[in-house]
Amino acid sequence: MPIRKSIVLEFLMLGALLGITENAHCIPAFARKYGLPCSACHEAWPMLNNFGQTFKDNGYQLGNGRDAPIYQDPGYWPIMFRTTPFWHRENNNRQGVDSIPGSAASGLIERNVTTSGFDLGGVDFIAAGTLYKNISVFVQPFIGNSSVTLSQAWARLDNLAGSRWLNLKMGKFELDEPISQERSLLLNNTGALYYNYFFNPPGDRNLFGGIGLPQLGIEVSGHSANDYTRYSVAMVSSNSGATGLPTNQTYDVYANVNQAFEVPRLGMQQVGVYAYWGQSPTYFQTAGGTPLPGTGTGNESFYRVGAYGHWFVKRFDFYTFYLHGYDNVFLGNGVPANQASTLPVGALAPVWNGGFVEGHYNPTPRWVFISKYELTRMSRQANPLLPPKLGNLDTWTVGYRWYPIMSTRAGLAWTQEYSHIANVGAAPVSHLDEIRDSYLMGFDFDF
Repeated sequence: MPIRKSIVLEFLMLGALLGITENAHCIPAFARKYGLPCSACHEAWPMLNNFGQTFKDNGYQLGNGRDAPIYQDPGYWPIMFRTTPFWHRENNNRQGVDSIPGSAASGLIERNVTTSGFDLGGVDFIAAGTLYKNISVFVQPFIGNSSVTLSQAWARLDNLAGSRWLNLKMGKFELDEPISQERSLLLNNTGALYYNYFFNPPGDRNLFGGIGLPQLGIEVSGHSANDYTRYSVAMVSSNSGATGLPTNQTYDVYANVNQAFEVPRLGMQQVGVYAYWGQSPTYFQTAGGTPLPGTGTGNESFYRVGAYGHWFVKRFDFYTFYLHGYDNVFLGNGVPANQASTLPVGALAPVWNGGFVEGHYNPTPRWVFISKYELTRMSRQANPLLPPKLGNLDTWTVGYRWYPIMSTRAGLAWTQEYSHIANVGAAPVSHLDEIRDSYLMGFDFDF
């Protein structure tokens, strides 16, 4: 029963997770507003440089006294759209398929399955800017191939009490992540996600979707004049960004602090730490056996903590990221907290570690070459009968983006990417390693 009660919620969170893979963005509306090229704010769009991060932290304001929309031409509308037509190839070396096609009763076997063809990544819309001086807003609808979602929608009061150290945001927003999932340079099915942001151990029933998902709540943030020192603290509903209060009535807390500094002949470097503390329900109140939304109870704790850095060496820069994860023993084993006797013998709270290194090389402002390696390692399984390495994953990606145009009106990138992921013990029948590969090439453009 506890597993069936959470199926609907997991589908909601899966839909949100799929939506974010197309939601990385830049906003050419700001370039049009201020007459700046995309490269003013982006190292390689959609990834921000320090000026772009400062502009974002200032509430999309330059502070020149003319940020409010009343100073703009009445025909100016701060909106953009982004879409990605592409060709891709996907391969799974141990895909589970019916031994007799069309017959579910025939039993599963494993086969190498390859698909390929032309595709479209949906359309991302963003309306953002200022309603007035020190009042910022952001609205992001996403039209997928079969659904429409509201990825983000928030308002922010900037520079409260005249201080850049005090800004208040409320709504559905991206957490102040160490490295933004929303602004990933990668688009392919295997390499676009930062898996550590969303990882749950094998058998785990934690309804938390991951720090990479936009969350519903309130955030207080601040920064120094040059944005070298930054902090943010957010309190969010324990619903993984889903509206309508579908799970429980508790709140989670996320905090991020980072510091940048200059190194002679190398430029700015950045280090930081982050933490997410939360609670997830283990069972629901029911009516006729059907779970009642918002009645999640038997809440148990979990956390994600870690550190990161962003390092520059001339035309090279690279991210380093580390995460340590913990889920309560009931979450890890998918057992309601009021049924402790059903825990497996020797059950423990699952613990894991993970991280990634992502490098970029910019020979010119119109080119960026990308490589990324990410891993996750189980330190302790929830159920001691599970293989110690089950859930471990390794993924690596290489690719490039070429920008034939960079203007104040629009952006266009030609991208090619290849990713490979090995997931230990994930094959559905043999329980051998599952290996998936993705190759993508296409146009990524916004206006």
